[in-house]
Amino acid sequence: MSLMHSHHPFARPLVIGGLTLLLFACSQDAEVNVPPDADDAVAQTLEIAEAYVDGYYQDFTDQAYDSGYTDLDYARLVDHSLDALATWQQRVDAWLESLRTIDRATLDGTDAAVVYDYALDRMSAQADLRACRIELWNVSPAWTGWQSALASTFQQQPVGSEAAREDAVARARDAVRFIDTEIVNLREGLRLGYAAPRNNVDAVLGQVDRLLEAEPKESPFYGPASRDPTPAFGEALLAIVETEITPAIERYRAFLADEYLDNARSEPGVSANPDGAACYRNSIRYYTSLPLTPQEVHDSGLKELERINNEMRSIAERSFDTTDTRKLLAAVRSEPQYTFSSPQEVIAYAQAAIDRAHDAVPKWFGTMPTSQVIIRPYPDFMKRSGGGFYNPGTADGSRPGVYELGTWQPETIPKAGMEATTFHETYPGHHLQVMTGLERDGVHPILRYLYFSGTGEGWALYTERLADEMGLYSSDLDRLGLLSNEAWRAARLVVDTGMHALGWSRQQAVDFLLEATVLSEAEANYEINRYLAVPGQALSYMTGNLEIQRLRRMAEERLGDKFDIRTFHDRVIEDGTVTLGILQQKIERWVESGG
Repeated sequence: MSLMHSHHPFARPLVIGGLTLLLFACSQDAEVNVPPDADDAVAQTLEIAEAYVDGYYQDFTDQAYDSGYTDLDYARLVDHSLDALATWQQRVDAWLESLRTIDRATLDGTDAAVVYDYALDRMSAQADLRACRIELWNVSPAWTGWQSALASTFQQQPVGSEAAREDAVARARDAVRFIDTEIVNLREGLRLGYAAPRNNVDAVLGQVDRLLEAEPKESPFYGPASRDPTPAFGEALLAIVETEITPAIERYRAFLADEYLDNARSEPGVSANPDGAACYRNSIRYYTSLPLTPQEVHDSGLKELERINNEMRSIAERSFDTTDTRKLLAAVRSEPQYTFSSPQEVIAYAQAAIDRAHDAVPKWFGTMPTSQVIIRPYPDFMKRSGGGFYNPGTADGSRPGVYELGTWQPETIPKAGMEATTFHETYPGHHLQVMTGLERDGVHPILRYLYFSGTGEGWALYTERLADEMGLYSSDLDRLGLLSNEAWRAARLVVDTGMHALGWSRQQAVDFLLEATVLSEAEANYEINRYLAVPGQALSYMTGNLEIQRLRRMAEERLGDKFDIRTFHDRVIEDGTVTLGILQQKIERWVESGG
């Protein structure tokens, strides 16, 4: 996953790998601004955008870790009840109304122009995405499920002082309300005709079972005590896990098994839910910022796969003495010489790639973040999940960026693709991109702390191929992994649209992934579950990548000898993950100014 990172698709402003921008549920009243005069248009724009960001994080402090936002209340979790969601939506509507009273022309030439464009685009796209009602059917085995969201929160919960320990205990108790609210929302969803696909429900039941099977001290909710040895603190958390949180998880599991599973939808795509077609159209717009139809996206994926397969055949012939790429992909997916022998080997392989990339970055970028990145295997309850994702560090360096990845059954994990995914998540991908924005002075909070998947994931995929230009891949096996990763992202354009808009079955989508990539069967199944849980998000990778490549070619052609790759890269990432339309305007202005 990439950034995904990020958990509730209807809740989190940051998804690294899957991290998303849609926000929800705040308890404070919105301020409605009067129409501004031209003289204060800049100030009004900056104030509205900052209120939008600050209002979210003041209420949703558990989401602040992935963004780098700090100095907040860490004693409670988000109120994701339907009433709270309605309150948040009212606030967003009020901010949108205020933005629309501003004469956009008065902002030309000011720093507020990009802030206005970004805020208006994202808030309006968020409002349109309400058609999905994801809060009513969010049974997700990916990062968007509560079981992953809360595990991440408690992994990063501050400790080390009496106040921090009190906050951690209070937040652990609040997890009970959070889990029970999931049941309330899902039950209301069933009443209204919304349901998650059955395969996702089965997968979540498996994850919840692993949570329940774990010893209490192995629970992610006990995690803060493993980082703070104060005896009374550990005793308090252990008691909450055993007597409060575990019964709440058991209630959720019983609800899924006894009440929900038989009512889960058999059709995989969101089109089976009420307003499903509108949901998917708006999801494409939300995650790409472009006015694309499902068929256009589908056809683009098929075209890219043809290009990628031609490159694969060249490598297959050059280094593997075959032109049968399907047979070669099957071999590198399963034969022992092409897979790992232990979890430790998986980690070491990824760490070596990080080290090489870190050393090469200064030749290709003018700036480099000071924050480091560390590798961590998935927690036990997620250990059967494939892939990896990135969680950002903090701007002050107090917490490094973290690359989490799957190491379960290493003999089924192909080496091909491991380096490309590592570059995607760390250097020169997400870690470099996100931490550059967090550490840079003068960036407005809406650009610093909110994440747009189209540019964020597009950049990370762009850097997988950039890594080859940088000389970072170990062999043609790893370059085959690069191409497989590209094929994977191109295949996403095909299968995501196929399932959600064009009538594909889930098995048809799984088979397509296995034929087009080196993903293992377990990884392909996990990926399909993810696409079904977060419609449209998977489209952002290849769509954004193609646009960044197009902008680079345009700049190279028009600037000629004046083109500087280090400056181009800095221009792309320096303002955070702006929309693709804003990025296009920015690069065109840079080219017109002579580079």
